[in-house]
Amino acid sequence: MAPFLLRAEFNTFFFSSENSVELKTTQKMVLAALAFSGAAFAQTKAPEPDYTLSYNVGVVTDYRYRGISQSRLKPALQGGIDFAHKSGFYLGTWASTIKWIKDAGGGASVEWDIYGGYKGTAGPIGYDVGVLRYQYPSHDLSVSPNTTEIYGAGTYGPATLKYSHAVTNLFGFADTKGSGYLDLSATFDLGNGWSLAPHVGHQKVKNFSPASYTDYSVTVGKDFGNGFSASAALVGTDADDSVYFTPAGKFTGKSGLVLGAKYSF
Repeated sequence: MAPFLLRAEFNTFFFSSENSVELKTTQKMVLAALAFSGAAFAQTKAPEPDYTLSYNVGVVTDYRYRGISQSRLKPALQGGIDFAHKSGFYLGTWASTIKWIKDAGGGASVEWDIYGGYKGTAGPIGYDVGVLRYQYPSHDLSVSPNTTEIYGAGTYGPATLKYSHAVTNLFGFADTKGSGYLDLSATFDLGNGWSLAPHVGHQKVKNFSPASYTDYSVTVGKDFGNGFSASAALVGTDADDSVYFTPAGKFTGKSGLVLGAKYSF
């Protein structure tokens, strides 16, 4: 009997002008409510997390830092952890295998970096200020290679200009506190996960001008999704090969192709 009762009630509404108006009014109210709730749902976003914690591991065919090989022109394993708070503050650590300190008779085979800072915006300009400590555990060089730099960067569109200032001796060079590195780079999104990043930088080594030099690179990157990415970089410098070389006499600032692969999670 239930289906019959429902049909009877529907027919009563249909043939009664008063109930017909009431039905149309009810339909409009329901449609309006649905439209409003749909719009509200579309505009609702998941709340921004207070912080993010990310990890990365990778391998490169040569660890180049500011154009100079840190791994004797050989492959290196790398990885890091990054903490970023929604306020703009961040902390991170990163490490890589190296060979240059062993080559200098210093023993250490790992570079361990610790950094922190603050990122924000001022109108169309993004900025980043912070401090970075380079540690070389177990080294026994007479002049410590451990280095601390403070840095500041500004980004406008795809371009970033950054300056890093050493507040200690620079990577084992004596009496080089106050050295600085100026870096101009850009990142262009080519679509479909591809990117192009040109770069030029100048390392000024205070009180030791033969160690000062300019480096340059062009990097093509590909994001494959699911945390996997790869890169190919053409790297070169005008550094002095009498300052930067391996025990076998190979120039560690020579032009070369560096390939890399990374997984972030």
